[in-house]
Amino acid sequence: MNVISIGVDNNKIGELFYDEKNREYGFNYTKDLTPISLTMPYQKKSYVNRFALHPIFEMNMPEGYLFEIFKNFLSKEYGYMNDFLVLSYLAPNIEGRLTFQSEFKKKLFTEMNINEILENDSDDTFLKLLHTFLDKNAISGVQPKTLALIKDKETLLTKEYIVKTWGDEYPYLAENEYFCMKTVEKAGVKIPKIQLSKNAKFLLVEKFNYSKEKDEFLGFEEMLVLLGKNREKKYSGSYEQIAKVIYSVTTDKVNSMAQFYKTVVMNYLLKNGDAHLKNFGILYTNDFKEISYSPAYDIVNTVAYVHRDKPALTMFGKKVWWGKEELIRFGIDHCFLSEGKAKIFYLESKKALQEMILELEVYIENNPKFKTIGMRMLNTWNLSLNEKTYKEMPLETIRHWKKS
Repeated sequence: MNVISIGVDNNKIGELFYDEKNREYGFNYTKDLTPISLTMPYQKKSYVNRFALHPIFEMNMPEGYLFEIFKNFLSKEYGYMNDFLVLSYLAPNIEGRLTFQSEFKKKLFTEMNINEILENDSDDTFLKLLHTFLDKNAISGVQPKTLALIKDKETLLTKEYIVKTWGDEYPYLAENEYFCMKTVEKAGVKIPKIQLSKNAKFLLVEKFNYSKEKDEFLGFEEMLVLLGKNREKKYSGSYEQIAKVIYSVTTDKVNSMAQFYKTVVMNYLLKNGDAHLKNFGILYTNDFKEISYSPAYDIVNTVAYVHRDKPALTMFGKKVWWGKEELIRFGIDHCFLSEGKAKIFYLESKKALQEMILELEVYIENNPKFKTIGMRMLNTWNLSLNEKTYKEMPLETIRHWKKS
């Protein structure tokens, strides 16, 4: 039976094991200290999951592009492949509130200069980063990305960044996400520190699970974890469910609900059809005394690539692009906002979109390679400003998309 030691703030607190014969993953507490998750309080009996890792551990599993790399590498090296092997391999190099020790040894990594990455955003640079930091890549998400240790040019501190790039399937995704995230920030929602590289091939996103003020790693849990679901269920749920969980667990409920509500509104206005259960989360201190809605992340305009895309989760029982009236009602009924507050937050979000449309128009003019995707984004955003749903988009626009 394979075992991974689990610690909180480097203090061992339990063990994760895998019973290959029964295909069961189990976790046992060895000390009655701080829980490893809001969903897994201390208990004497084992937490057992059949066929899949517990959500708090699966949250660290690579997906898509990275998963295929580990699948090929580990299958060749060890003759088999499962989630426990992947987590065991990555475990010693995961930095966060939870610490892991396995049969594999911790590795030393060479930090990279942020200017070098921003100025030389080529495929070769990305492959170099991927090769250098492969053993740290306990990050989810299907697009090409890698974790990297990067020295910040302002503070000279070394921090963990996620470096995202894109392929032919979703061209210019870095720019798409950059402008969407900056729009969310304009609306008053906290986001991670992000930087777009010189040739817009990379988007650098600083990880936000460390508190410099408290000098400690913060706990982070995706909504998928808080709902006790595994990754194949990330599109199964509703925004009402998320609102209920955030309200029930956070300690600064007023601010957390306001931030969450604006995030949801922006996802609808920006036309992000991938706002699933892994793309909302909470942060908390080791003692769980401070629990808040996390910075918003992974927001893109998906309709620019899938012209009939729809929201990832339901609202009012349907996956449709609701307009102003429904979004304000959602804020009142499920985010515990007054009608006045919901309207103000909606208008602030709409104003942020109006401002970004002007900025994006200038950017497209100066960066013609981005024109096709940029114009698709502008078309959908203008529909949002006119408070129309996507199904009302003119047919000539859709025909143009199919040709481009």
